[in-house]
Amino acid sequence: MPGQNLTRLEAAERSATVRTQSYDVVLDLTRGETVFGSTTTARFTATPGSSTFIDLVAPTVRSVTLNGAPLDPAEVYADSRIALKDLAADNELVVVADCAYMHTGEGLHRFTDPADGETYLYSQFEVPDSRRVFAVFEQPDLKASFTFTVTAPSSWTVLSNSPTPEPTPTKASDGSGDAHTFAFAPTEPMSSYVTAIVAGPYVGATDEYVAEDGRTVPLGVYCRKSLVEHMDSEEILDLTKRGFAYYEDLFATPYAFTKYDQIFVPEFNAGAMENAGCVTHRDDYIFRSRPVEARVERRAVTILHELAHMWFGDMVTMTWWNDLWLNESFAEYTSTLATAEITRWNQAWTTFQTLEKGWAYNQDQLSSTHPVAAEIHDLHDVEVNFDGITYAKGASVLAALVGYVGRESFFEGIKNYLAAHAYGNATLTDLLAELERVSGRDLGAWTRVWLQEAGVTTLRMSLTTDDDGVITSAEVVQEIPTGSPASLRPHRVAIGSYTLTGRGDQAVLTRTGRIELDVDGERTPVPGLVGTRRADVLVLNDDDLTYAKVRLDEDSLAAGLEHVGAFAESLPRSVVLASAWDMVRDAELPSSRYLAAALDALAVETHSSVIQGLLARITTCLSLYLPPDDRRAAAPGSAGALLALAGNAEPGSDKQLQLVRAVAAHAVTDEQTGVVAAWLAGSDVPEGLVVDQDLRWELLIGLVAAGRAGETEIAAEEARDLTTTGRERAAQARAAVPTAEAKSETWRTLVEDASMPNETQVKTLRGFNDVERDPGLLVPFIEEYVRQADAIWDTRTFHMAENLLTALWSPATVGLDGADPIGALEGWLASHEDAPAAFRRIISENLDDTRRVAGAQAREAAERELARREYQGGESLWTRLWRWISEHLDPSGAVPGIPSWTSTLIVVVVLLALLVVLALLLGRVTRQQRARMNRSLFAGDDRDSTALTRAADDAADRGDWTTAVVERFRAIIRSLDERGALEDYPGMTAHEAATVAASVVVGHADDLHRAGVLFDAVRYGEIDPTFEQDVWMRDLADAIHRTQPAVEPALAEVPVHGRGGPL
Repeated sequence: MPGQNLTRLEAAERSATVRTQSYDVVLDLTRGETVFGSTTTARFTATPGSSTFIDLVAPTVRSVTLNGAPLDPAEVYADSRIALKDLAADNELVVVADCAYMHTGEGLHRFTDPADGETYLYSQFEVPDSRRVFAVFEQPDLKASFTFTVTAPSSWTVLSNSPTPEPTPTKASDGSGDAHTFAFAPTEPMSSYVTAIVAGPYVGATDEYVAEDGRTVPLGVYCRKSLVEHMDSEEILDLTKRGFAYYEDLFATPYAFTKYDQIFVPEFNAGAMENAGCVTHRDDYIFRSRPVEARVERRAVTILHELAHMWFGDMVTMTWWNDLWLNESFAEYTSTLATAEITRWNQAWTTFQTLEKGWAYNQDQLSSTHPVAAEIHDLHDVEVNFDGITYAKGASVLAALVGYVGRESFFEGIKNYLAAHAYGNATLTDLLAELERVSGRDLGAWTRVWLQEAGVTTLRMSLTTDDDGVITSAEVVQEIPTGSPASLRPHRVAIGSYTLTGRGDQAVLTRTGRIELDVDGERTPVPGLVGTRRADVLVLNDDDLTYAKVRLDEDSLAAGLEHVGAFAESLPRSVVLASAWDMVRDAELPSSRYLAAALDALAVETHSSVIQGLLARITTCLSLYLPPDDRRAAAPGSAGALLALAGNAEPGSDKQLQLVRAVAAHAVTDEQTGVVAAWLAGSDVPEGLVVDQDLRWELLIGLVAAGRAGETEIAAEEARDLTTTGRERAAQARAAVPTAEAKSETWRTLVEDASMPNETQVKTLRGFNDVERDPGLLVPFIEEYVRQADAIWDTRTFHMAENLLTALWSPATVGLDGADPIGALEGWLASHEDAPAAFRRIISENLDDTRRVAGAQAREAAERELARREYQGGESLWTRLWRWISEHLDPSGAVPGIPSWTSTLIVVVVLLALLVVLALLLGRVTRQQRARMNRSLFAGDDRDSTALTRAADDAADRGDWTTAVVERFRAIIRSLDERGALEDYPGMTAHEAATVAASVVVGHADDLHRAGVLFDAVRYGEIDPTFEQDVWMRDLADAIHRTQPAVEPALAEVPVHGRGGPL
C-alpha cells in the first residue's frame, strides 16, 4: 500500500492544473487468467509548462506516450503514479499496460464458478481502483466521457455504462479460440469510480421503464448461469420500475443516463455499487434457498438505494470525498422513504430504527467518531468512512432536516440543486444554499451541530408525581455523554403515553397519549404532561423522530421491560429495547436484564428485521457482554428458551426460520444439539420448516462449533453442495471446529494465504470467531494479533487488510484468566504512534469495543455481587435471634421431639447467651460513642467533589480499589452537599449520609443504602473491594450527577448508631 495513497491537497493541486475531457479505454480480456491488456488514451487540458501525475496500478507498464513523445516507463512510473512534466495546453496521453485480475473484490475481479467452471468478471472501482484497470486521474471532480472497447471470449457478453453494442468477431490473444470485440458508445460525463466493466456468460431478463412523458429507459437484470433458475427477475424489474417513477416524481428530474442494468455478481464485498447505468449487486441477493424476510426487505432497500445514486452521486457528484455523505446519506434516506411508501414493507422506518440507527449509534460512540460531513485528508480516510455515520446517522439527520424545512421545500431545493449541478460536482455549501433559498431558513447553526460536529447527545425523561400518580413536573433533560465531542442540539421529539390493560398473556400496552415538542438546550419543560395521571410507560422519542441516546425514567424502563411483550406495535417496543441496549453498552444496565427482556419480546414480535436485531443482541450478550461464568450459566437456559420459541412459532413462518437458525447457533446441551442434529438428518423437523441447503449449512456449522460434528460431516455436505456458496460455507465450518489445532491452522491460513478469495476470507473469519461455547480458544491469538498486524497492513490491499485487522480481533477473551486483550491493544497503540491514521483507527476501534465489553461484564458482575445478602441490609440481630427461638419452640414452650426439661435447659442457655450479648453490645455502644468521630465520613476532610473524584480515579488507575471505592462514595455525598441537597455535619457517618441522600435522590435510594454499607465494609477492612465494585460505585456517582435532587437540604432522622444491618 505504500505509494498508493492520494491526499486531498494533492487532488486539489491536480484539479487546479488539469481538466479532463475524455478517455478511450481498450481492454483485452483474452490473455489468460492472470493479466489483461489495457490501453488508455486520455485527453485533457493543462496549464502550459506544468507538471502532474496520472494514476495506474499495474504489474507491467509497456509504454507511455505524451503528446506523441515516448516516455521511459522505468523513469516515469513508480508505485501507482506516472509522472507527467512540461504539459501543453491540450494533451493526449497513451498508456499501454498489463493489468492484473484481482480476487479481492477490488479492480477487475475474476471468479470461476465451481458449479459449472464458467468464469465471470466484474469491476469495483470505488474508492480508488479504476486505476487497477486503466490509467486515470483518480479523483471525483475530474469527470470525463469514457469510451470502452472490450475484447472477450466469444461465449461472453460485456456490460458497461453505455448500452451493449453488437460485437465484432475476432480471435483470442492467447490463441484459445474465438473472441469478439464490443465497442461501446461514449458515456455521459462521470467520475471514474462509477465506470464499470462486467464480462462473462451472464444471463438474465430485460424490460423497460416508460416515463410519464413517453421516454423509455432499457432495463436489464443478470446473474451467473448457475443461479438464473433462482433469480426472481420479474419482482426485481417491477420494483425497479416503481422506483424510477417514484424518484422522477420526487426529484422532479428525469433519469440522466441511457439505460439501467443490474448485475448480481459473485464474491462482492459490499451490498451493491452504483456504477452509472450498470449497477452491481452481491449475488447472494439471488435467493437459492428461502431467505428471512428481513433479507428480502434489505434487497429492496438496496435496489432503491443504488437507483437513488443515479441522481445523487452519479449525475451530481461530490467534489471531494469529505462530502461522501451527500451520496450515501441521501441514498439511504430516500431508499428507506421509498421502501415505506411504494413497497409491501411499509414499516421500513421500524427496520431503520432497529438496524441502521443501531449501527450509527455504535459507530458514533467510538473514539474514531467523526462528523457526518467529515474531514477527509486522503484515500485511506475515506476508505474507513463507509460506516454507520456516513450512512445511517446521515440519513437520520436528513430526515430531521426534512422535518425542519418541510418536505415540499426540501425536495424543491433538491430539484434546484440537481439542475444547477447536473453532470458536475458540488459541495455541502451548494446544497445548503438551495435549501435556504426555498425554505427561507438560515441553516448555519443547524448545520454546525448536526453535520459538522461529531457525537451523540442523551435525552433523558425527568418527572415527579404526587401520591395519586399525577405528574407535577416533567422535562426532557439533554446531556453530553462523557468524552463525547457533541454539543447540545435541537431535537424534535415525541413522548408517547402507554397504558397497560389486561393481565398475563392478555396484557396490552396501548398508546393513550402523544405529545410532540421541540427540545433545545439542557432542559425543556413538557407542560402537556403536567396535571395528567402518569402512564404506565412514557416512551421518550416515540416514533423515533430524532437521533439521540434515550433514557426513559426509571419506572417506565422497569415497566417497559417487564411488559415488553405487551406493546401493541413493534416500533415503541423497539425504541424501549434500543434504549435498554444502549444502557447495557454503557454499563448502566446488566446485560442479563436485557437478555430476559429480549427473549420475552421474541415471544410476540413478528417484524422480521426486529427479530433479526433482537437475535443479534442476544448473541452479543451470550458471547461477549456476560462474564464468562455467567455466560456458561445462562447459555443452556437461553438456548432452551429459543428452542421453545421455535416450537411455538407459526409453522412455515419467517419467525420460525430465524429461531431455528438461532437454536443451531446457541445450542449447548446434549439434548439441544441432539435436536439440531435431528433436524439436519431430516427427523423431527418442525411443521412447516423446509430444511433447504442454506439452512443445512446453518445447522451443521452450529453442530461443528458445539463439537458435535467435524470434518466427516463437513466434507459430506461440501460434496452435496458443489457451488461457490458450498465452498465458502465449508471453509466457515472448518474454521469453527472448536480445537486449538483447528484455530491455529485457520489463523495461519488467514494471515499467510493472500490468494484466499475475499468472500471465502469473510466466511472463514466468521467461523474462526465462532467461540461462544469456548472463548478460551482465542486467548493464544491476542499476542499473535499485535505481532502480525504490521505485516498484514503492509502486504494486503486496503480492503483485505481492513477485513483481517477488524475480524481477526475478538473481545471474546475479556474476563478470561490470563488474558489481557485491552493491555495488548493499548501496548500496540503506544508503540505505533506514527502508524498511518487509518491503521491506528482500526486498532483503536477494536480497543473501544473491547473496553465496552469489559465495562458490560463489570456491570453484570457488580450487579451479581451487590445482590448478595450482606449488601441488602435486613433483620437486626435481635429479630433474627427471637425468630430462631420462635421457630425452635412449639406453643407449649418445648422444643418439638425433645423432653421438656431439656427444652427448659436450652431456653435458659439461650437467655443467658442473650444477656451476655446484651452486655457486650452495651459496652460496644460506649466504645462506638467514643469512636464516633473516627467513623465520620469526612473526619475533617474538606476536599470538594471534584478532588475526591480525581483521587478515586487515580486510585483506580493504580488498582487501589479500597481507596477508589471510599473516595467515590465521599464524592457522591460531597456533590450533593455542594448542590444544596443535604447538609453535612460533624461526625456524619456513611450510613447517615446514605440515608439523607436517599431522601433527596429517591430514584437511587436502594443503591445509596448499598453504597453506604459497602463504604463501611471497605473502610473498616471487612471486605476487600473489587474492580467491579468500583465500577458500580462510579456508575452510581454518574447517575446521581445526572439526577436533579430535591432542592431543600435534608437532614436525616436516623439512629445515631448502626449501619442498616450487619454485613
